[in-house]
Order: sequence, then structure tokens, then C-alpha cells
Amino acid sequence: MAKLFEQRTSGVLLHPSSLTGPHGSGDLGPDAFRFVDFLERAGQTWWQMLPVSPVGAGYSPYDTPSSFAGNPLLISLELVAQDGLLEARELGAPRALVTAPRARFAAGRRFRDRRLRLAFERFAENHQLGWEFSQFRERNQHWLPGYALFSALKHKLGPAPWTSWERDLSRARPEAMDHARRSLDAEVRYAEFLQFLFDRQWQRLHAYARERRVKLLGDVPMYVAHDGADVWTNQHVFQLDERGERRVLAGVPPDYFAADGQLWGNPVYDWDAMRSSGYAWWIARLKNTLERFDAVRLDHFIGFSRCWEVPAGATTAREGRFRTVPGAELFRAVERACGGLPFIAEDLGLITDEVRALRDELELPGMRVLQFAFAGDFREYQPHRYPRNCVVYTGTHDNDTLVGWLDTPRSVKDPEQRRVLEAERDRALCYAGSDPRAPQWGFVRCALASVANTAIFPLQDLLGVGNEARMNVPGIATGNWTYRCAPGDTSEELALEMRRLVDSFERLPEAR
Repeated sequence: MAKLFEQRTSGVLLHPSSLTGPHGSGDLGPDAFRFVDFLERAGQTWWQMLPVSPVGAGYSPYDTPSSFAGNPLLISLELVAQDGLLEARELGAPRALVTAPRARFAAGRRFRDRRLRLAFERFAENHQLGWEFSQFRERNQHWLPGYALFSALKHKLGPAPWTSWERDLSRARPEAMDHARRSLDAEVRYAEFLQFLFDRQWQRLHAYARERRVKLLGDVPMYVAHDGADVWTNQHVFQLDERGERRVLAGVPPDYFAADGQLWGNPVYDWDAMRSSGYAWWIARLKNTLERFDAVRLDHFIGFSRCWEVPAGATTAREGRFRTVPGAELFRAVERACGGLPFIAEDLGLITDEVRALRDELELPGMRVLQFAFAGDFREYQPHRYPRNCVVYTGTHDNDTLVGWLDTPRSVKDPEQRRVLEAERDRALCYAGSDPRAPQWGFVRCALASVANTAIFPLQDLLGVGNEARMNVPGIATGNWTYRCAPGDTSEELALEMRRLVDSFERLPEAR
């Protein structure tokens, strides 16, 4: 594991939901396998994704009801049909789902659910899959029963948070959970069935990528959703009151980017309780993630050094305070359990010396984003200042696309602000030596030519598309996560150009 980020490599950032796909959004089906083929032809080592857990509010993969479960929206109906649980004629979707330029999650969920429930009815007749299902349930006893029951209760009781359930059930008392499990047996089993399908398809895709020397790079959010199975079944390791409500809320303090800070609202961990358990929950979470991925980006790595706690009821994050987190102790426990620390530290923004010290003590690569390199306060993001042990990105899922970023000054009305942004853009174009007709390639070459061991590019940046293809705008609750690439975007021409570049800058995978 330790050598994963010691070689010169590169990769592409694209969430599976952003693939084309025939049922409203991308999934783990044939288009995912074709994308692996594209990465192999392009000489890429990494396919980086966002979290693949069930999505939460606004279909955000960072607001999940379970950090252990897989997202049912990523289940491929085509592969379910290959298993004999659906017929080909049952897969035909309305044209609007197939050709929509943006992901249509709500309509796609309705279409998928009807067919997945039909597959579940036929599942009992498939004896080979039944044996595999039993093995899957046995391997995942540490999280699957709680998640499946939570899903079944949500299906029955509706969207109200678990804190509104009958008291013994909301406190996850064993007797109440057993009673609910018996009364909702079919729905519990259906939730388990979906997880089985996801896992089966995921392992097939991972094995295919491994054969082609493509590694999967995942993402672990620092916090989890309050209204989810993680918190409901593990209330003792979160800062909750006697009703299960949050005592404090997660967020970040006021900074250069937000005058009032950011109030995320997630529950905050009880680190004393975590320590008393030997960090069992975190170890289980990271081990589960590493069973799916070859390496993982740790979102908001700052939170492993200290966290910003905001009292429940506060209206802004200004009212919070910092609390120290036993990050080094946690990661040494994780290292013993997992046999290594195959992680990238998301250390963006105004980080402290303590955060740098933790990252360096653990020998984790940090992140550098080229879009930050040309503002006055972020010189460490310029490629000629990089350390080898870092990952350079042209942008992330939270940024403008590269071309959109270069176009930003045109949309700014304030003359002084526009002047500052134009100067930043001109510095960037000069540094990259970009051709104005396709400016992204100068920045791609900057990243590939740098001493950073790893370079990752959002597919949108390789395609040279504008902010209409942006994945997420932080602080905006709707309209995010719906980017879909178009058929033909992962062309042979793009693959050959990327392969030529990674070969020139000595980033081809070993033994290719």
C-alpha cells in the first residue's frame, strides 16, 4: 500500500453517475467497463470517484444515510438482466431518460425501483445467487442488518427523521429493533438484496479494472448525515442528547472564503467514546471502503487534527469553537488494522502547522489545485513549488471547470474585482503557455510535468468544457451532481492524446 503514491502516475476524476447510461444516470454497467477501457488506452493509472454510498439531500454523495452501503442508483439493470432476474424487454426506458443531457435521478430512481422489485420477486428461484446472497450477508453482519432495517423503516414511516420514531425504536433498543425487523421482513430483505447486487456488480468492475492495471480511488467524507443508519445504530460515538438530537453541529470557522464560516449541520463525533472503543467505528468504515477501492481521498483532512463545533441552534458558524481530535492515534490504529495508510489528505485551504505535521507524520500525499495557484495568497499551489508527495488537480468536483474558471472575469460586473480576476487569469495563461483555442492543454501539461507523483484531471477539464458541465457549487442546495458526459466524449483521439502526454512525462503505468 505504501508505494501507491510513490510512482509517477495520473488519472481521471469522474463519478459513475456522470457516465452516459440508459436509465437516467450512469451506473456500474457496460458504460463503466467501457470507461475503464478508455483509461487503459489513455495510459491512466487512476479512476477517481466521489463517495459511492447512498445519496442524501439533493442527491449529494456527501450527505449519505450510510457510509457502509452502496448507492442503489448505481446498480446496472443490464447486469441484473444478465443474471437472469430481468428480461431484455423490461429494460427499455423512456427516451427522455436515455438522452437527457443531465442526470435525472428522481425519474431514474422510480424506473429502477420498479424493475429491481420485480428482480427481487424472481430472486428466490435462483439458487446460485441465493447461496452468494447468504455469503454476502454473513460477511457484512457488522453493518448490513442495521442499514437494511433503517431503510425498511424509512420506507414505511416516511422521511421524518429517526428521532421522531417511537422512543425505544429511536434509541435503537434491541427488542424494538427485533420486533420491527420481524414485521418488516420482506422490505428488510429487499434492502439487503439491493446491497448484494451493488456489491456483486462492484466487485466485477473492480476486477475488470485490476486486470487492466487501472486502480480505483475513492472518497470518504469527514462527517455523516444525522438522519442515517450510521448515527442511529451508533449513537454512543456521536455527541447527541437523550433524544438523539445533535448537541453540536459540524462546520468551519469564518475564513477567506466565507465571512460567517460554514455551518454544515452534521453531528460531531464523541472522540472520547471513539477512543474507548479503540476507534472501532472508524476502522470498520475505512476497512469497508478499502475493500472497494485501492486508495481513498480523506475529505476535510483538517478535521482529523481539530474540528469546529457549533452549538445546536446557532444560526451561523461564528459561534463555534475548536476541539482537538486524536488524529495520529486514530490513524495508527487504522494502520494496524488495515496494514497501511493508502490515503490522500484533502488539505486544501488555510491549513495550520498542526495539520501539516499530522499529514507529514503519516506520510500522506496532500493536494494541490492549479486553479488556486495564481492568486496572491496561494503560492504553494504553483507547480514549481510542489513536493513530490502530493496529488495535483486542475480542479475538483467543487470547482469551476478549468475553462469556466478562465472565463470567470467576463461575468463579473465590479470593475476592481474584474481587474483582479483578469490579472490572475493572465498570470495563469502565461505560466501554462496555453493556446487560447484549447487553453486546458497547457494546464494539463503543467500538472503532468510537475514533480508531483500523482496528477488527476476531471474529465470536464480534458474535454475543455465550460461551467455548464460543473459538478457542484458549494452552498447551493439544488441543481448539483447532475453532470453527464456525452456519448463520444471518451473518444479514441482523447485517449491517444492523453497517452502521448503521460508517456512524455513518464507517468505510464508500470508493466503496461
